[in-house]
Amino acid sequence: MTRPVVVSAYPLSPAFANWDPAVEHEVLCGLTELPGVAALEVPWIDGIHPHDSAWFLANAPAVALALTPLPFVMRRLATPGYGIASTDADGRRAAIADLRRVAADAAEIGEHSAAHVAVVELHTAPRGEADADALARSLAELGALDWSGARLVIEHCDAHVPGQTPEKGFLPLHGEISAIRASGADVGLWMNWGRSAIELRDPDAVAEQIAAAANSGLLDALVLSGASDREGPYSGPWIDAHHPFASLDPDAESLLTDDRLHAAVRAAGDAPSLGLKVSRRPDATTAAEVLRVAERHLQVLSAAAP
Repeated sequence: MTRPVVVSAYPLSPAFANWDPAVEHEVLCGLTELPGVAALEVPWIDGIHPHDSAWFLANAPAVALALTPLPFVMRRLATPGYGIASTDADGRRAAIADLRRVAADAAEIGEHSAAHVAVVELHTAPRGEADADALARSLAELGALDWSGARLVIEHCDAHVPGQTPEKGFLPLHGEISAIRASGADVGLWMNWGRSAIELRDPDAVAEQIAAAANSGLLDALVLSGASDREGPYSGPWIDAHHPFASLDPDAESLLTDDRLHAAVRAAGDAPSLGLKVSRRPDATTAAEVLRVAERHLQVLSAAAP
């Protein structure tokens, strides 16, 4: 595989929900040893680690990290007007204040662990009320902060669609692109196949949206993550549950077939990086099992992006 791959560690790790330091250590280190893996995506949930930040600083492998505060942002949506794309002044300030904490934690990771933060993901909340002009103001402010060398990217999530129940319901892609350009900040885009499928409700339309991001010149990474339109072992229909590739788990009811994976990679053009974000099978409870899941997915991704 010629392009570096960012693997999302937390949907794979059994220790994410049920804390087990030994399993977490084996998963994190094992993922870094798989062919093509250049970075790990880890969550920021009100702190460096959802269970034990001191443990993470002492045990993180020497690898680049992508920090995603999305799980934290989803919790904060209970606060009306919260988000970096909010027209509510208090809600926008609160979201920026939280990202200042992310920046401080990125610095701490770089100073006190073997890892370093290479990417920080931004998400264009609030749900159903996001505004491109407000986002542009936030990006200008965030771009002026010290991120300890990390690259800022907007991870496009499913946009608000009238009459459709959202998973995230954030800003449409064209609004995110226009806000980046208006802000003057050095911010890229990440696309996630599954989240685009949830928004569009048409898996064959996802490649076109990815191409639009690529044509903007802002696309930094395409993340391959599945979705489903029906009930299955991973979730109900149109839930952001990071379904596996259809060819690797036929029971998953995943819409991400190998043909659609190949179409997405072609649509991404020369985006510098690829990503893999899939969940472990519900019955996979050991590090060895989840590492095998990751390895098999990486092999399929490598065939699609030689």
